[in-house]
Amino acid sequence: MLALTAASGLLLTACSGGAGTNEDSKAADRDGYSSGLTAPTHGDEPSEREDDRRETPRHLSTFALDVDTASYDYARRALADGRFPDPSTVRPEEFVNSFRQDYERPDGDGFSVTVDGARTDDEDWSLVRVGLATRSAERTGERPPAALTFVIDVSGSMAEPGRLDLAQESLAVMTDRLRDDDSVALVAFSDEAETVLPMTRLDGNRDEIHDAIAELEIRNSTNLGAGVETGYEQAVDGLREGATNRVVLVSDALANTGDTDADAILERISGERREHGITLFGVGVGSDYGDALMENLADKGDGHTVYVSDAGEARKVFCEQLPRHIDLTARDAKAQVAFDPETVEEFRLIGYDNRRVADEDFRDDRVDGGEVGPGHTVTALYAVRTEPGAEGHLATATVRWLDPDTRDPHEESGDMETDALHDSPRAAPSRFQVTAVAAYFADALRSGDDRIPGAPAGFGELADRARTLADSTEDGAVDELAEAIEQAARRRD
Repeated sequence: MLALTAASGLLLTACSGGAGTNEDSKAADRDGYSSGLTAPTHGDEPSEREDDRRETPRHLSTFALDVDTASYDYARRALADGRFPDPSTVRPEEFVNSFRQDYERPDGDGFSVTVDGARTDDEDWSLVRVGLATRSAERTGERPPAALTFVIDVSGSMAEPGRLDLAQESLAVMTDRLRDDDSVALVAFSDEAETVLPMTRLDGNRDEIHDAIAELEIRNSTNLGAGVETGYEQAVDGLREGATNRVVLVSDALANTGDTDADAILERISGERREHGITLFGVGVGSDYGDALMENLADKGDGHTVYVSDAGEARKVFCEQLPRHIDLTARDAKAQVAFDPETVEEFRLIGYDNRRVADEDFRDDRVDGGEVGPGHTVTALYAVRTEPGAEGHLATATVRWLDPDTRDPHEESGDMETDALHDSPRAAPSRFQVTAVAAYFADALRSGDDRIPGAPAGFGELADRARTLADSTEDGAVDELAEAIEQAARRRD
């Protein structure tokens, strides 16, 4: 369950104002750029040649990168418990981004951009995958030291097995695996918040940290806002020059005291976030889980969120995934996909509903994007309807990000032609097929009226596809996907 690599209600809405027709899209994108051109570099005016070629509009889709995976893992937990997840908690991009991809990695910092696709059985409809990848995580041995402030929910609801006990066990293992030059602080909250352990170096102090973790105990109600505010105060007090600072929130997010709104909570720590660049990493636990609050906190807190339901998943998050998130490759990363109006009649971004960015804000670096670390991939899947018999350029995908240290902007792009579309999803590479199956699964769980083109008739057929992929890839994560779809099929088909 690596958080590799980027919503609610799998209604497939058109980008650029939500219209789904060609004419509406062209009207919304009348200030777009002609096929084969990218927007002018930030701060530059378009040349006369570029301005002349604006007459042919360009269909644009812009979104902030997202590497959250909580929605998929929470859905698996719900199905394992014998129930379907609430459709409002199903975010397709988090399903898609829960699986390993085969994108080429860049040699240095930044991103590589891959665009591929496959035609479906629905006339003129294709699935187009935009893949963004950062450098390999194996190069993180030289990462800066980490200053991690853990904000632990000790409210009454955390007494359920698999909540506080799971967090304590995982934190204890992680304490033994962090480097000597790393530091941790510990804040506990119920109806109030208190600092259990100020920022403390690991070197020579592991026993003290273990004792602080073991002494956490269940108390009263859930004042999550107080916990986050105190956590950020401790993170600021423990700031270390040259270190990477993170606040890690571990909670079932069932806030019932104090501020219970993500915007209100984040406003209380806005100064710390902006001045010091401290990001929030949310770890959700519990069968009853405040998904919306945790996701909003992570997205708006310049971070991301995961969900864990057992010891194995928790150890992966705290001992494998979290260390990789310590180092950042990109801040405020955004992607913009330009579909060629000469070949594309209609397009729909699958998911990313609350990560959409206005097209004109793509190069406005004041507009929030996503934070991405090394070893990540981010996948966006589009349903694309091509003009009948169309040939030629299909799309150009561009990712823009800021250097984490200098805040200098950088961009990378990739293109795709119509003749590169595979004849069907099953004729595409196995990782593309996994992406499609994951999206179809989210689609089926949402039960929306506007289905993804080429979607199987029911969970049973989709389960067969997933099982075949699990056998051919020999990938444990794909096997878990197949098992989850089979559980859904047994309950509904």
